Amino acid sequence: MSNPSPTPERAIYGFVLYLGSILGFVLFVIWAYIPSTWLHSLGLTYLPQKYWALAAPTYLCMSIVFFYIIYVGYTFTITLPLDSLNTITDDHACPVNTKNLPSGAIPPIGDLSICEVNQRLYL
Repeated sequence: MSNPSPTPERAIYGFVLYLGSILGFVLFVIWAYIPSTWLHSLGLTYLPQKYWALAAPTYLCMSIVFFYIIYVGYTFTITLPLDSLNTITDDHACPVNTKNLPSGAIPPIGDLSICEVNQRLYL
């Protein structure tokens, strides 16, 4: 039986990543809100422009939105048309024999033939 708690190495890595993300966020907020003249007086002159304090998160959020749009579009492009035979069956399909089952029994898992599907749906 596996233990659901993380191994000590994973716990340490997770804690270090947690502390690193908090430190990075604090440094980002300090850089974004403290005026550049104060940062220059501290000797910090090699910093990006303040424009990127708004532009980078905006670009990141919009790239996530565009990723979802592109993912849905790609899914539509690789979907087979409805009249394709591959949407009905494939090489791994195995028919289910329901004739030898007692009445009211749940049939085993398997694929139904298109004739049986049409008979159950439309007749």
